Parts: sequence; structure tokens; C-alpha cells
Amino acid sequence: MTNKPPAALRNVLTPEALGLIDAVHRTGSMAAAARESGLVPSALTYRIRQVEDALDVLLFDRSSRRAQLTDAGKELLREGNRVLLELDSIANRVKRVATGWEPQLTLAVDSIISRTTMMELCEAFFALGPPTRLKLREEALSGTLQTLYSGQADLAIGVVLEPGSRGLQSKVLGSLRFVYAVAPHHPLAQAAEPVTDDMLLQHRVVAVADSVQRGSGMTVGLLGGQDVFTVPGMLAKLDAQLRGLGAGFLPEYLARPHIDTGRLVEKAVAQLPRVVRVSYAWRDKGMSSVAGLSEGSDSKPGRALQWWLQQLDNPITRRALLERQQYT
Repeated sequence: MTNKPPAALRNVLTPEALGLIDAVHRTGSMAAAARESGLVPSALTYRIRQVEDALDVLLFDRSSRRAQLTDAGKELLREGNRVLLELDSIANRVKRVATGWEPQLTLAVDSIISRTTMMELCEAFFALGPPTRLKLREEALSGTLQTLYSGQADLAIGVVLEPGSRGLQSKVLGSLRFVYAVAPHHPLAQAAEPVTDDMLLQHRVVAVADSVQRGSGMTVGLLGGQDVFTVPGMLAKLDAQLRGLGAGFLPEYLARPHIDTGRLVEKAVAQLPRVVRVSYAWRDKGMSSVAGLSEGSDSKPGRALQWWLQQLDNPITRRALLERQQYT
């Protein structure tokens, strides 16, 4: 096997060399490939030998009149063509990024947000044919906001802003009403209303885990000493409550279809009605750079982030993100 360092291999295994190997394969001879490439046969043969020596393999079976690829040669040409296509893609991407599109845009989406609406927005975004790669992160509670501070996301949708959240720009998405719901076979389904905290304390609650990576995160709707079943997101919480594995508050838009069909029972509780105002936020231009924003006083959102902000400016879109029934 070759002991040549990777840099030496890269100096020999160039896009031009891959093109010459492909030309020999297509034309069937070194001489024909040389004519096609505008080289003298000895120069082309030397270039092929360089690649073979660098890899310590034979690329062509020279025992017959027609130059035929060996198994190693076929693998090199197959992977080489893939690399060439990727290089073309990168070149096109760089050219388009120069027009203001970000290489990647990361959206942190809280699990309370309608997945159906988010996927439809993604579909509309991809229909533009943008050069920007899109990445979605499902987050929960304070973890959604934290992705902005940590530079892991460019736009967070469904955040509950902390007092004095500096370095962020934000707009209100809307208000989300929660209802307390249990499965019909859950013991609380037959409990007298309003259900007191003492009664709730006797039963397991289903809670969404805070996705924040550092610290303990935040908890919502938990009573001290109560048995807790922790799940990763709101759809998992809905599933758990439909199965009677616990009780708890759910976004009304998510619970209502199941309440209407009898798969969940809404219960009035002694606690105050729970209505949460949620927002969407993105990093201020003064913060350090991420995919969508760069440092400096002249920085501004890239075209991909601008598109998402325009969609979120639409009241219909905002309402759909908070009220649209999700598929499961």
C-alpha cells in the first residue's frame, strides 16, 4: 500500500487527472484520449502513471488492445465523478451565496409549533430553489431560546422571551391557550370539577423536557412531589396522554380534535387559565456571526432569513403556526 502523505495524493489526484482517466475509459485507448484532450500520448500516459504510482494500484488492464478499467479503476472513476459533481455544486453554491444567500439556515422550532404548518413553509422555501441548506431543530422551553445565544440557530420560532433578552430581535407570534386533558379511562376523567391541586398531585403528570443543554432548564405546570413522566416534545406528550400514561396541559389546538372525538376529556382545574404569549426571535446584528447574520454594524439578515421573516410577518401564517392541527 502507498505511504504517500494525503497532500501528495491530492496533488496528483486532481479534477484534470480524473477527466483524463474518464477520457481513456470512454475512448478505449490512450492515443484516442490524448487526441481528445489535446495532449501527446506520452504526456497523457505519464499523467495516468502518476496517479497509479500515487495510489499504488493499476487503473487500466493493458493486456488487451482496448484500455479497460480494473476494479480499482472503476471505483476511482465512480467516486471521482461524484467528487467532480460535488465540486460543480460547490462552485455554483459559492456563486449564489455571493448574491446574499446563506450557505445554511438553522431554525429552532419549539415543539408547541404546528409541524404541519412548518413543513408547508419549508416546502414553499425549497420551491424557490435557494442555494441555502435548511436545518430544523426541535427544541422545547428555554432550550429554544438558548439556541440563539449559543449560535446553534439563526431563527427561533415559538420562544417565550425572558425579561431583558438582549442581543435579540423579536416579534410576537401570538398567544397559545392550554387546556388540561386526560384520557377517558384515566382516573381524573371522572373527577369532580374544578380539579384541585391536591387531586392532581395524586396522579402522574406528563411533562416536556427542556432541551437546554446547560443548566436545569425550566419546568411548567409541575407540582412539588408529583410523579413525572418526561417526554422529548409536545407530540410525544399528546401521545402519552392519549394512552392514559399521565395527565397535563396541552395546547388547545393540539388537544381539541381529540376532545371532540372523545379520545381526550377536558377538565376544569382550580389553577388559573393558562395562556402563553410566544414570539419568534433572531440574533441582533451586533452579536457574533452565525449562518444568517455576520458581525459588524453593516450586517443584515441574509436572503434566506429575510424570506422566513417575511412569512412570519403574515398574520395568517402566525395563526396557523399556533392553531393548525398537526399530523402525527
